[in-house]
Amino acid sequence: MRLQMQAIHFDADPKLLTFIQQKLDKLDTFYDRITSGEVFLRLDKSDNAKLHTKLIEVKLYVPGGTMFVSEKGTTFEEATDLAVDTLKMQVKKFKDKRTNAKAPKSFEEIAEGDAVAVVAEEIED
Repeated sequence: MRLQMQAIHFDADPKLLTFIQQKLDKLDTFYDRITSGEVFLRLDKSDNAKLHTKLIEVKLYVPGGTMFVSEKGTTFEEATDLAVDTLKMQVKKFKDKRTNAKAPKSFEEIAEGDAVAVVAEEIED
């Protein structure tokens, strides 16, 4: 998957960018039609905290939609893990919806108002 990564108002370490790429590449195992994505890394500067909270925002593009997640953590690695877990659920849910929408209805799921043609064949002995 092709990712575009941007660190807002700071320079991200190449090791961090590689880590994020590897983590997000694993989403392909759940849905292989992810075309591309955008990653934004930010430092959340709250006035009362000496430590900056790390914020990661990920937007994934798939045919027929997009998925977005925003997670905070004490480190970018922690935030990335949280984001990947959330995206994993979103990807699975998206894939299930796409699969179920294309799947033919079972006999029980056919509504009473639907017209159903029943074909009977005679069997000769």
